[in-house]
Amino acid sequence: MRRYLLGLAAASALSACGGGNPFTTGTDDPTDVTGTIPEALAGDVDSVSYDAANQSLTVTGVGLDETPFSATYVRKPALDRAGYEAYTVQDNQLTEHSTAYVRETEGGYATVVMTGGQFGFFQGGTTYGRTGTYSAPETEQGPGGIVSYAGTYVGLLNVDGDNGDLIDPSNGTNPAILPGQAAEVTGDVFINADFSDNRVKGTVYNRQITDQPGTEVENLTLNPTDIASDGTFTGEASVDHGGVGEYGGVFSGAGAASVAGSVHATAHIEALNDGTVPIEEFGVFVLGSCDGASPDPACP
Repeated sequence: MRRYLLGLAAASALSACGGGNPFTTGTDDPTDVTGTIPEALAGDVDSVSYDAANQSLTVTGVGLDETPFSATYVRKPALDRAGYEAYTVQDNQLTEHSTAYVRETEGGYATVVMTGGQFGFFQGGTTYGRTGTYSAPETEQGPGGIVSYAGTYVGLLNVDGDNGDLIDPSNGTNPAILPGQAAEVTGDVFINADFSDNRVKGTVYNRQITDQPGTEVENLTLNPTDIASDGTFTGEASVDHGGVGEYGGVFSGAGAASVAGSVHATAHIEALNDGTVPIEEFGVFVLGSCDGASPDPACP
């Protein structure tokens, strides 16, 4: 699906992890839960293959052709954000630039991918899953109890960032045919999961656009939703109780040691809504439990 790039007037306002097991989504692995990812969250991403040890990432999808196309991305440590590894790809100065962020910890993983857009259109999407088994936390009464998860978030927008990773165009190239580089959003995530009632809710807060830290960016609420027996969940994302999109995720490990998931939101950043094409964002989170060995500072 080709999505619209936010108008140039709004875009011009912008200025200039942990390792782990490799994973490949979309396989016949019984622990792979990517088939449960809603279409709104998967977007244009068909599958992802990641090897932390070799710093390699291959993404299938996010291309012009309807036939799934695989591209090998290049590791870009200078673009790392909020504990997530950055990878990019661009064939030449006049083809789309694509950015990807990936993180894997304690069996949970997530990836977000987005092109910077060209000729007024862009593509993007997410994937998440786990590389091992899952079991709910145990209490004296059996499986249950409330567990908190905290950590960081990274997202990509349908507006240009600083374009610093683009291949330099030849002198005199008309700007109308040049691609852009997607702007990033960073933030924090806090999630509470009640494994007695199998419900989960949370928030994405402290949000800012990397290339425009002064722009007000609304927090996202992850509305309460059910946890399925396999540890997956999907629900509505909102701003001030108004729906702006969808979120989903999966718990992983013994005692639900981590949670990984993604968010897709539209028309949710008032400062960038120009009355034409709405702002659109894909983002991911991979969080450890506050009961784990290395809890986030936000944990109680």
